[in-house]
Amino acid sequence: MTVRAKDTARDPVRSRPVNRSPIEAAEAARRRMDDPAYRVEADLRRGRGAVSNPTGRYEPAQRETFDDGWDLEEALPPLPTEVIVEKPRTVITKNDSPDIGYDRSINPYRGCEHGCSYCFARPTHAYQGLSSGLDFETKIFAKPSAPELLEKELRAPNYQPGTIAIGSNTDPYQPIERRFRIMRGILEVLNRANHPVGIVTKSALVTRDIDILAQMADRQLAKVAISITTLDPALARKMEPRAASPAKRLETVRKLTEAGIPVCVLVAPVIPAINDHEIEAILKAASAAGATEAGYVLLRLPHDLKELVRDWLAEHYPDKLNHVFSLLQEARGGKDYDSNWGVRQTGVGPYAWMIGRRFETAAERLGLNKRSLKLRTDLFRPPVKETGQLSLF
Repeated sequence: MTVRAKDTARDPVRSRPVNRSPIEAAEAARRRMDDPAYRVEADLRRGRGAVSNPTGRYEPAQRETFDDGWDLEEALPPLPTEVIVEKPRTVITKNDSPDIGYDRSINPYRGCEHGCSYCFARPTHAYQGLSSGLDFETKIFAKPSAPELLEKELRAPNYQPGTIAIGSNTDPYQPIERRFRIMRGILEVLNRANHPVGIVTKSALVTRDIDILAQMADRQLAKVAISITTLDPALARKMEPRAASPAKRLETVRKLTEAGIPVCVLVAPVIPAINDHEIEAILKAASAAGATEAGYVLLRLPHDLKELVRDWLAEHYPDKLNHVFSLLQEARGGKDYDSNWGVRQTGVGPYAWMIGRRFETAAERLGLNKRSLKLRTDLFRPPVKETGQLSLF
């Protein structure tokens, strides 16, 4: 088999919502997964979440394989993880989204080796000319200069402190953090500057930095959210193959809590007919481990992620594919996804209402969310630039 490129069709309505029934979309996914030119064989993607690697949505040509007449046995190696060092000019990203609790964030990495099949950040890899599929979890961009850039930005005369969110896009404690230690360097800068930080992760590696996080928590400068999507290790292995197991995440909640670090549990994403029945059980287990706050997010499918999730369902849960998207469309006003502020996180309609009420009832029964910890900004002190010159005072 040989790979060749062909022009992408110039369709003026490609970016508009496609009105297809769940059955029609499911059949299209099954046809794609039956095509050996599209589907990546299981042996090559062992330990990966996505089951395909479609061409990035901005690319002028798409890849396809074809029989070149040479019937040779081609044993391709499994997909390795490639790390690309990025050299950004700034590291703090600002946003004005009204339905999230922060206005700035840092992403030490782009792409994520955890390989979560549902990750809403996958489509961002298209900005690099890469696929939202397997490229997202095998081609990772790292920012080793992030701590130095952060220190520089915090020293700016007009900088006003506010909680920095880390992990809101890709996980800062994904496996390559063991080698690069970018997140630890960022925390060291924030700790010295008395700057508040909120972390989202599904990795047990966050416990490596308990020494710093505990110091910050003592000053009400840090909180950690642990994402737990399921308590079923078999399902977790399929959905998020390189993330910590559910038991390990609960152990992480316990260790952080014992160190005095406030912990929130995120039941995210809630996937209809896949893990929605586990909401109460996850909250109960997390509360028993020490979590005091909780949140949830309904599955979000921006851009080409909707087709990637269909591919994943066609591979792992073909009998549920139609049902999953039927419920999603019910909760998204008849579409696969609604990106409007205020509804993108929770959805609308009877199914979304039921999920919200189940979550709220369970959280109230367990004593979660009795109070929301507000991190302090009044302790902030801009980092002092080291000049090598001794102070006179």
